[in-house]
Amino acid sequence: MESPDWAALAGLPLTAWTPRSQLSARVTAVPRARVPAIDIHNHLGRWLSDGEWMIDDVDALLSVMDNHNVEMIVNLDGMWGDELEANLDRYDRAYPGRFLTFCQLDWALLANTDGERMLRESLDDSAERGARGLKVWKNLGLTVRDATGALVLPDDERVVRLLAHAGALGLPVLIHVADPQAFFEPLDEHNERLDELLHERDWWFGDTTRHPTFGRLLDALATLVIATPGTRYIGAHGGCAAEDLDRVEALLAAAPNFTIDIAGRLAELGRQPRRFRELIDRFPDRVLFGTDIYPITDEQYELHFRFLESDDEAFEYAPGSPIPPQGRWTVSALHLPDQHLAAIYRDNARRVLGL
Repeated sequence: MESPDWAALAGLPLTAWTPRSQLSARVTAVPRARVPAIDIHNHLGRWLSDGEWMIDDVDALLSVMDNHNVEMIVNLDGMWGDELEANLDRYDRAYPGRFLTFCQLDWALLANTDGERMLRESLDDSAERGARGLKVWKNLGLTVRDATGALVLPDDERVVRLLAHAGALGLPVLIHVADPQAFFEPLDEHNERLDELLHERDWWFGDTTRHPTFGRLLDALATLVIATPGTRYIGAHGGCAAEDLDRVEALLAAAPNFTIDIAGRLAELGRQPRRFRELIDRFPDRVLFGTDIYPITDEQYELHFRFLESDDEAFEYAPGSPIPPQGRWTVSALHLPDQHLAAIYRDNARRVLGL
């Protein structure tokens, strides 16, 4: 073995440092969910693509679901009008019982003086067409502006009235407010998501002249949820604050209509497994399984099942990525008991979805 070039190593760029773990740790294969599962948070439509269906072969997706004991996927890409009809035809109506599609609202309509009325009519129309819930995205609070040019936050009175109406229609609301907390922090050498933000520069919201703070957005979410007790909420991505489970737990305690999913936050929840397990033990009926992986793969379902079911430690949450995309750490599993798994995989979702 050649002598190391110590000077070169001392100046090695962080982006070039991709260490290989030498830890000899348990690897538990969990190919199927222990009980039938509902993936409450996924994308099957055309909203996040360039106009192509996220899933080009629905039968192949069903095979993946069957192989992993996933009985249903909630599709958040219904949008409204003709696009909602297209999603309902492609998924819900073609494969009854395997897919449920949520609609969305075109919040840009609030730039019209009668935007609230237009949005209410859109919501009524989507419910009549067969939407089974409403997805609210993070643009509400970050970019949506009304007719006066003012930023519209989730606790805006118009939003409160509209989401109360969703509850009256029987539509649960899956809501994504803000983004990871680091996306609102200064973009400097202390930011733990710097690797990710260097690749996705539009995800940085730390300019307080343009965007609210993370805390203001999460306070707005709490105000909205508490003000609309007749609406069932799913707080996306670990309740929209997976890095601050004290905040999430406080809202769960204050609002019986609030639940959370784990979608897209395996990295955050897996670096604090004991704390997250405490939250589950306190609120076992308020946590839902979801992935937010699109298109979903065998490997990703097995990774999520491993996180929930095994007692494995210090494993990669993004196998195959030289640099972990959401932070340079590993995760450890929850080792949940059967009663918690039944609730998280299926029972809680069925209750919230009204099944």
